Amino acid sequence: MQRELAGFGAAADGGVCREALTEIDLAARSWLCRLLPAASYEWMVDDAANLIVRRAGTVPGLAPVMTGSHMDTQPMGGWLDGAFGVIAGIEALMALDDAGIHTRRPIEVVAWTNEEGTRFKPGAMGSSAFAEPGRLAGFLQTRDSKGETFETACNAAIERILPSAKRSPLGHPVHAYIEAHIEQGPVLESGQCRLGVVTSIQGVRWYEVEVRGVSAHAGTTPMQLRHDAVLAAAELVVRINEAAAARDDGNLRLTVGRFDVPGSSINTIASHVGFSIDLRHPSDAFLADMEELIKRVIRKQTRCAAEIRTLMQRAPTQFDADVLSIVENAVAATGAPYCSLGSGAFHDAMYVAEVAPAAMLFVPSRNGISHNPMEDTDEADLVLGTRALAAALVTLANQ
Repeated sequence: MQRELAGFGAAADGGVCREALTEIDLAARSWLCRLLPAASYEWMVDDAANLIVRRAGTVPGLAPVMTGSHMDTQPMGGWLDGAFGVIAGIEALMALDDAGIHTRRPIEVVAWTNEEGTRFKPGAMGSSAFAEPGRLAGFLQTRDSKGETFETACNAAIERILPSAKRSPLGHPVHAYIEAHIEQGPVLESGQCRLGVVTSIQGVRWYEVEVRGVSAHAGTTPMQLRHDAVLAAAELVVRINEAAAARDDGNLRLTVGRFDVPGSSINTIASHVGFSIDLRHPSDAFLADMEELIKRVIRKQTRCAAEIRTLMQRAPTQFDADVLSIVENAVAATGAPYCSLGSGAFHDAMYVAEVAPAAMLFVPSRNGISHNPMEDTDEADLVLGTRALAAALVTLANQ
């Protein structure tokens, strides 16, 4: 099934382009709805176009155990990111059917909407709106690069899915949530671990730095009289990274991912530069200290005027100890080598953890590669991860 899903948006280089709520994504969702047609299953779609299938429990009225992830990809992404968690959940339910196993609680598998945030910003719209339905109103008028609103795309997706699923309210009580995912990094592989119990998601802060200089002619303005915004911004990037390196405890991540020079010309000294900073660490106090350090570095530079603005701030997520214990027991029962680790990337579990006990399970990423057509995981590890997920779901669903 994993390979079949990868066929929706497959690229010639082995990657997958399946951005949220596009025609390709909707076709994949329709295909997913056909996988579990039995009477014991109920397909649902909510106002954020989250697609959920529920396997009935034996005791009426109990809150469900939920698993899943997302099916949307980066524009030039891989075949497993997010998709593994959805398919692993479906395969776990099929395995329970084959084994004749029934659980007290219902089990749900969800495909969250727009986790990647590449078509509509911000990311994780579906899971964050599920956790707090009031957030949806702030997302609806967000537009993609072609001007289509998230509201229009959502409504089209809901109408497309309704013949196979019923309309359901956004958000409902969840007993526990487990998200299976590829690691997207090198830790498991380098440690020769085949499974990872994910204890937390590190905190993140995004900033935009604006540097303002004076535009002038490249051929007529002496070097010592220039207020070159590009040079000032480049110096800041170096000094900020040097300051971060001096404070790095092994867990710090600082990235300048965007560097913009509006109206740039080869023979003109730039008057304006903007660059981004992505700052991550497991400790919110450490992040606060780093923010003050970055601000001091910016204040000290004198070549041009500069200011920093916070774009986003998210505290670290600590997963539930009881759910982690159940995941670890399921992982240990496979007999495969495993370890505990934190996640450096965002996941939908970060938002579901706001309203339900949650945890995550990782399988290795070959060479640590993700968000790339080269993204891959050994099939045996995908199977192993699915087995551990199924065992944990059964334990939780029988509570």
